[in-house]
Amino acid sequence: MTTTTALPNDVLRAVRIGLRMSQDDLAKALRKAGDELGEPNDASKRLVQRWESGVSKSPRGVYARALEHVTGRPIEALGFTLPVPMARVHEDGAGGHDMDAGTEGVTVTSGAVQTAVQGAQENMSGVWLSRYEFFSSSRDATYEGKHYVVIVQHGSRLTAQSLPGASSNPDSPLTLELTLDRNVVTGVWTEQTASDGYYQGARYHGALQLLVEPTGRRMAGKWVGFGKDFDVNTGPWELRLMDRSMSKATLERYSNAPE
Repeated sequence: MTTTTALPNDVLRAVRIGLRMSQDDLAKALRKAGDELGEPNDASKRLVQRWESGVSKSPRGVYARALEHVTGRPIEALGFTLPVPMARVHEDGAGGHDMDAGTEGVTVTSGAVQTAVQGAQENMSGVWLSRYEFFSSSRDATYEGKHYVVIVQHGSRLTAQSLPGASSNPDSPLTLELTLDRNVVTGVWTEQTASDGYYQGARYHGALQLLVEPTGRRMAGKWVGFGKDFDVNTGPWELRLMDRSMSKATLERYSNAPE
């Protein structure tokens, strides 16, 4: 027997938490952004809840542009399913709400859901220090990147988003999309470098595999990614738990560059 269930948008939730916003705060910011962009909208806390729960998967154009304005991230990096052309017929109108995903949820077996939940034995949600090392061929030296990230766990899925201003390289937001299977974490990473930095706004991405220590407070492993000379690079990556709390005060405390 199969059941249809909506898959939560943990990426959007992680980004919102990383911005130290409540769902109501985000809705207010979206309405303000709409006014600034000349595209008024009716964003509400309920709409944000529908996005984060996965009930609504594709925001209308006015909301997509407001979301990009508020978060500073492209809509495809916010965990949404991009609509097909037919779904964009009414996107030019102001106000209203986004498409109702209705029956667009992912079909999974109840056994698969049970297995996924059982695989996540420890709640990994919280603030973590992410640290990786990479070799720069153009500078002939090894460097490290550090970020304070918020990890949001849903079943076996882990979504991590760096806090604003919390990176060793200014304006280089980091996103991780991971899957937890007992003590093995596997997934992908994406980092957008600063437009005025050494890498001039380049967007890097790759794969990541980590092992979780028995304490559940540290993950360590390797990353892999592509270099500018069409080569494949790799290096160490670790995540260390800093705080289980995701309160506003905690997030504010870690919204600064790691030492």
